[in-house]
This record gives sequence, structure tokens and C-alpha cells, in this order.
Amino acid sequence: MASVELHGLHRRFGEVVALAGIDLNVPSGEFLSLLGPSGCGKTTALRLIAGFDRPTSGRVLIDGKDVTGVPPNRRDIGMVFQAYSLFPNMTAERNVEFGLRIRKQSRAQRRARAAELLELIGLGHAGKRYPHQLSGGMQQRVALARALAIEPSVLLLDEPLSALDAKVRVQLREEIRRIQLELGITTIYVTHDQEEALSISDRVAVMYGGKIEQIGSPAEMYGSPATPFVAEFIGTMNRLVATVGDGGTIDYAGARFRVDAARDLPRGEKVLCLVRPETVDIVPVGDGTRGDGTIVGEVVARTFLGSVTRVRVEDDGARSLTADLSSAQAEPLSVGTRVVAGFPADAARLLSLAESDVRPEPSVQVA
Repeated sequence: MASVELHGLHRRFGEVVALAGIDLNVPSGEFLSLLGPSGCGKTTALRLIAGFDRPTSGRVLIDGKDVTGVPPNRRDIGMVFQAYSLFPNMTAERNVEFGLRIRKQSRAQRRARAAELLELIGLGHAGKRYPHQLSGGMQQRVALARALAIEPSVLLLDEPLSALDAKVRVQLREEIRRIQLELGITTIYVTHDQEEALSISDRVAVMYGGKIEQIGSPAEMYGSPATPFVAEFIGTMNRLVATVGDGGTIDYAGARFRVDAARDLPRGEKVLCLVRPETVDIVPVGDGTRGDGTIVGEVVARTFLGSVTRVRVEDDGARSLTADLSSAQAEPLSVGTRVVAGFPADAARLLSLAESDVRPEPSVQVA
């Protein structure tokens, strides 16, 4: 398997800047996801790695060799597209064999390799079927097998699951991860689905505006977002625009919260206080005491998510907190119930609210 490196990669389309100089190092055998909203540059980066496009400036290295000017068929790369792109007049078996036939392998070698890969993806029984006789999930598995047949040193996947229904998507992403671990192949996966990226990746690179905002393990991206954009894009987040007060406190629109992270910050600094919903606690008025770090208001919305119910509380000053509670705990908290909502002092993360940190809401941009 091979490593992949991007050095100062820029790509412009006329006046549009698709990539604004990204640097990336993907070690051999790693599963990296490029995550971001539509138009952030992630597919452009993948196409440059594959050789389907040329950068305006910068270099692409595979296993330490500069391949920036090398055509796609000489880069030893397998690619799986969002559209399955199977040949409709070929069986699943012959689709998998196709790359091997181009490489002039013998019929016996092609058949053996196709049979091996169809078994690997759980479709050993479907080799003689044509694409129209396969479900969407099965077709995407065949496309994956076709990309793996040539034994590439790098596997690229461009939103391969976006056309599938939710249950099949979960099953197939787990299958992709299992195969990647079994083969040890270096993999770069493009997606706009943060749950998908977090569940299968060794590392995740969040992109916005043609740049990499942050890169790290799924746990790091979720627990320690480096920018407001990453905090909003990865998971659900309470975003409280606040001012640092005295003694490790912040002022959120007139309400005072005790926050450990504020102790080392200068008084009066504008900050963005980030609090995950699962750390917020809500109890009916009378069942808890009011103090630093709470607001008193009423439940204004409930969203049932199975074992978890998302509850939003708003007070008379339009301050709000959203909590993810067990559905049993949330059962008595109907809309209109007066409650106390708050979070532990060590549960909040603070980011400086500089102009450079301001981003449009990701929810507006995600297709």
C-alpha cells in the first residue's frame, strides 16, 4: 500500500477558487475521510489525486513519487463513484473482471480474481446477474469489487453511499470498513455525512471554502473542535455567544454560567461557548435548585429520536439550551413544561469569537 501527500494544492475554475492551498499527508493503510458541505472542494481534491483533473498549482505525491502530471491509468488507483457506473451489458462477474482484461490477464486469472472478490463482498451467488437484476446496494458492492480487482495501492471513494437508503447505507459503510481493514489499503473517502465519516475513519479532515479547517481522529473532531464551523458541522452543538466574566464565568445574554475554560481568559473577551446536548441536564421546576450555570424556562420543542429525545428549552430572555435526554427521562417534559436547564462547568468549550471565525451556518449549505 502507498501513502498520499498533497502539497500546496490549488485549483481555480476561472474566478472560482475550488481549492485554496491544502496540505495533507495520508500514511500507508490509513482510512481518511474528507468531510464538508457541498462546494467545499472535497471532490475536487479527490479528482486531483486520481488524475482526472490537474491542479492550478501544487503537487500530488503517491508513495513519495510526484504524480501531478501522470495520467490516471498510471497512478495505481482504484476509484468508486457516487453513480455505480457499471456496464449494463455485462454481468457482475464481467464488470469486476473488466480492469483485469484491460491489463491482459488470462481468462482463468480474471475469473479466479472476480470470484474471490465477489465472495469478499458477499455476492458470490450473484456473479451471473446483470446490473438491472441487482439492488442499488448490490450494484455499489460490485463497483467496489471492480475497483479492488486491479489491487490498487490507493482506493478513492466519492460519496459512494449517498444514493442508497439509510439502512443499506449503514450496512455498506461497515462492509467497506471491514474490507479496507482486511486488505490494509490506503483509502480516501469523500462524504458530507458526518455520522458516516466518524463511524468508519481513522482520521477525518473537515473542509470549508477550499481549505482544511481541522484534521484529527473522530474523537478529537467531536470532542475538541478547533473552529466554530467544525463545532457546528460535527454533531449537534449548543452555540452560546458570550462574554468572559469574573472567577471562571461567562455572561450569556444576561445569564451567568460557570465555565472552567473561562478561568484563563481575560475578562470582557467575546467567546463562543460550545456545549454538546448530551451534557445538558433538564429537570422540572421544583426538582432542582437554580444557581450558576442554569436557566429557567419552558420546553418549546421535542424531537423523538428513538432511545433519545431532543428537548429545547427557552427562557423569557430568548436564551435557549438543547438537551439530548433518554426518552424515559424526557417523557414527562411535554411542550410548555416549566424547567431548569444547565450544564456542568467542565462540559463547555470556549473559542475566541474573532471575525475570521465567522462562518455561514453549515446547515444552510449541506445538500
